[in-house]
Amino acid sequence: MKRLTIRARLTLIYGGLFLLAGVVLLAVTYVLVDQRMPQPFGVSLRDLPRTTPTTPSGQNLDNLRALVQEVQDEAKRNALESLLTQGGIALIVVSTVAIAFGWLLAGRALQPLHQITGTARRIAGADTAGRGLHERIALTGPPDEVRELADTFDEMLERLDRSFDGQRRFVANASHELRTPLALNRALVELAVTRPDASAETRRLGESLLAVNERHERLIDGLLTLADSENELTERTPVDLAEVCAHTTDQAGGQAPGVRVRRVLAPAPTSGDPVLLERLTFNLVENALRHNLPADGWVEVRTGLVGGRPTLTVTNTGPVVPGYDVETMFQPFRRLSRERVVGARGFGLGLSIVRAVARAHGGIAEAQPRPGGGLVVTVTLPPA
Repeated sequence: MKRLTIRARLTLIYGGLFLLAGVVLLAVTYVLVDQRMPQPFGVSLRDLPRTTPTTPSGQNLDNLRALVQEVQDEAKRNALESLLTQGGIALIVVSTVAIAFGWLLAGRALQPLHQITGTARRIAGADTAGRGLHERIALTGPPDEVRELADTFDEMLERLDRSFDGQRRFVANASHELRTPLALNRALVELAVTRPDASAETRRLGESLLAVNERHERLIDGLLTLADSENELTERTPVDLAEVCAHTTDQAGGQAPGVRVRRVLAPAPTSGDPVLLERLTFNLVENALRHNLPADGWVEVRTGLVGGRPTLTVTNTGPVVPGYDVETMFQPFRRLSRERVVGARGFGLGLSIVRAVARAHGGIAEAQPRPGGGLVVTVTLPPA
């Protein structure tokens, strides 16, 4: 049975209390009328003279007394029945009107709570954490408890909004500021390596420095993409996921020559930022190739419409992934077994960027372990 709303419960409480008070009042009135009703005709049976019942006059008086008693009882019974009947009907009518007014008043009293709930629901349904925090309830009315709750909620939203904005600005600004010295380092190292008089040891050192510099550039590029994908899309253009996957698989296919790539690309039209969607697809394919079996590994890229929504699914072979570790892999700088990323297999930003880009487009990104090892990552986006 569906649970009653607060409005329905308040209406039932108001109506029930009013009906109970009416029943008690009707019962008290019935008792008082029963006790205080005057004798009909202004005659009491005690006022009639008593004679010997054996005489004719006594027998007539007994008959008269019985007749008066019967008339009194009938009049009293009719009056009490009329009181109960008409009072009950009036109570039902007035209770119905009271319940209707209680429903209207309860809805009016709960209207501020509906406004608070609507704002909270819009913020909670935002595509990305921190988006939608610019909204405010701005409740008007008397300074009561509900107004105090709404003002406190607005103050909390303001602080959260400032916090998320500061975090995004910090990531973006830090990434941009770090790109300049890295580009300068790369230029200096390339200049030193390409000099005619450079020794073999200098060239080897230069190649190592260039590799380290490239890793740092890829890290900063990933941070920038992650920060950009957290922002709301302002422009959308038609994009077919099948075309994007065909292009990105051609680019990433050469990174693991021993891994077979199968493509099952059906049209999957959507709308969004083509650059971000290309990065999403590239990250999925790159991760599937990188975290795979050294021999006899394969990757399957599939696009199409599932339930009327464009869907991209990337399946790969690889190490066994516990089910409880899947969500951890979507966190930045995290990989399998909840370990911080170290080494040369990436920075742990791939799936984080995938989920951020999917949410920025109003979609979802989910993963589940594949039987026998590997992952099945599914991205579902809104239709065009």
